[in-house]
Amino acid sequence: MPQALTIATSDSGGGAGIQGDIKAMAANGVFGLSVVVAITAQNTTTISRVHAVPCDVIEAQLDAVFGDFAVGAVKTGMLHSAEIIRSVAGRLRSHGASRLVVDPVMVSSTGVRLLEPDAVDTLVRELFPLAEVVTPNVPEAEALTGMRIATIDDARAAAVKIHQRGCRAVLLKGGHLSQAPGTDVLFDGASWTVIPGEWIDSPHTHGTGCAYSAAIAAHLAKGADLMSAVRAAKQYITEAIRHGLAIGHGKGPMNLLYRLEQGSA
Repeated sequence: MPQALTIATSDSGGGAGIQGDIKAMAANGVFGLSVVVAITAQNTTTISRVHAVPCDVIEAQLDAVFGDFAVGAVKTGMLHSAEIIRSVAGRLRSHGASRLVVDPVMVSSTGVRLLEPDAVDTLVRELFPLAEVVTPNVPEAEALTGMRIATIDDARAAAVKIHQRGCRAVLLKGGHLSQAPGTDVLFDGASWTVIPGEWIDSPHTHGTGCAYSAAIAAHLAKGADLMSAVRAAKQYITEAIRHGLAIGHGKGPMNLLYRLEQGSA
C-alpha cells in the first residue's frame, strides 16, 4: 500500500489537522503516517490552547518515519513557529523527501492565529523551495502577496507572485472568491489551469484545506501527476463537503469517510 506522511498539528475535535489528514489519506487509498508538531485544545467553535512539541521530538518522529517507511509523498499543515519550520525543513532535506505539498496554514476558520507572525517568512524561505505545490486559500494568498483577491484574474496574478517565492506550482483554492466561489487556479510557472468547482452552501466545512492537501498528497504517493492528483482531490473534497456532519455546536466537520457509507471505500 502506498504511504504518505502528514506533518501537522493535532485537532482534538477530529475534523482538521493530523486527524483529518489521516482520514483523508485513508479514504484516498494510502496508508497515512504522521508527525505531530503541536497539540491543540480544539472543537467546532474555537481553539483554546496550542502547545508546541519540542523540536528534538519532532525530529525524532521524522527520523523514525523515514527510517522505516517508503514515504511516497509528504504534506505539511499548521507548523506553528519559525523554529519548528526550520527543524522540519532540515529533516526533509536530509531525508531527501519528495512530492511535498505545503498547506500554508496561518489562521483557523474560527479566527485563531495558528502561525506565529514571525514564522511566515521562514515558511516561505525554508519550505516553498522544497514544495511540488503550495496550496493557499484566498486569505492565505492575500497574506503572502499583499493583494486583494476576489476574482479568478486576481487569483491568477496572486499565483504568479507566490510561484516566484520558489515552489514548483501553486494551487490557489477559491472557496473564498467573490467571483466563481469554489473555483481553483493551478499555476506551474508556465501555464494556468482553472479548475471549476461546485459551490455547496454548507456550514460544515471545518478542515477543508487540511483534507484537500492531504488528498493531493495521497494521489501523488500513488504515482499520479500533479494535475491528476489535484482533480481527484477536488472531486473527493467536494463530496466530503456535500456529506458534511452537523455535529458539535459550531462549524461542523466534513464527512471525510463518506465513501464508507456508500460501500466504496
